[in-house]
Amino acid sequence: MFWLKTELWTAEVVYTGFGTPMLHGALAVQGGTVVGQGSLEELKARFPQAEVIHKGKALFPPPVNAHTHLDLSLHPLYQGPFSGFIPHVVAHREKRELRAAQRGLEELVQSGVGAFADIVFQDEVMEFLLQESPLPGIAFYEVFAPDPQDAEEMFQKVRAKVEAWRKREGRVRIGLSPHAPYSVSPPLLQKLAHYAHTQGLPLMVHAAESREEVAFLRTGEGPLAGVYRRFSRTPWKAPGLTPVRYLQTLGVLGPDTVLVHGVHVDEEEVRMVADSGSKVVLCPRSNGNLQVGEAPLGLYARHGVELALGTDSRASSPDLDVKNEALSLWGKAEPRLLVRALTRGGYRALGLPTPRLTRGTPISLVHSLL
Repeated sequence: MFWLKTELWTAEVVYTGFGTPMLHGALAVQGGTVVGQGSLEELKARFPQAEVIHKGKALFPPPVNAHTHLDLSLHPLYQGPFSGFIPHVVAHREKRELRAAQRGLEELVQSGVGAFADIVFQDEVMEFLLQESPLPGIAFYEVFAPDPQDAEEMFQKVRAKVEAWRKREGRVRIGLSPHAPYSVSPPLLQKLAHYAHTQGLPLMVHAAESREEVAFLRTGEGPLAGVYRRFSRTPWKAPGLTPVRYLQTLGVLGPDTVLVHGVHVDEEEVRMVADSGSKVVLCPRSNGNLQVGEAPLGLYARHGVELALGTDSRASSPDLDVKNEALSLWGKAEPRLLVRALTRGGYRALGLPTPRLTRGTPISLVHSLL
């Protein structure tokens, strides 16, 4: 009789897609298939002849890249003050095209993700993702309109596009992305949030990313004042609030809302996020390149905020491999928190079920951090 060789794959953290990520866990593998999971000691007892193979920092199901800008995949990498990033994107706007999104999607697929969330600026990119993406996910239509005089006209245009695209949803769903608290006027932000909440559309908003953003919302001063004047005819009236508090007053927070970055928050704001059911996507390598600081992972974890990881764009990160986001934080945060954010947190942020590593799972679905 022929017996298949059994191997016990182990790592610092092993996550099977349900329960709590395990320390001292393992997967039993035979002939290219998972045949068991549990603690390493338990599996050693079940498979006493099996070879133990260490697979690095973590083993887990396919990860999620919960924040991308695929149409910026041909932009040169920017490293510098946050206030210079939008001008950098605008300066290379001719590169923001369908071909860039196609290149970015290819890179996402090659990285092995199980799902993704993309911010879509151009209609042709939305058409492409709806028709051709092999990956499930959400395409968030981005709105950048800081002038309140344009609010009603812009809202009607956005709503018409979204309603047409929703009829073609399949593997990829439609969402809305008011760019940020400083780049979408208060009346438009309120309208978009109300529309999304009543229509069951997910929302994604860049928020609390930089000190410049906080200063502009609180006092109207700082480098973002010049950026605002470039795109608006109407003088800015600072709400005098920090970003998360401002979004709460406009009705943006909620269980279908995902905040991106969330670096500059205090404990009261984190409680607001937690109480609302909003999720937070962390982009640590982009934050480093834009010199905005580090998000308070421990504070979010203490209040039970669901965290996910994203790469942001090729304009602010060196690649679109979301596993490298977790690696950049390894040693700075509890490792099980990072593995959960890389997997279950991302799927929950997108409203998708988390794949599970159970008996019969092919090892092609087992991913690792080395």
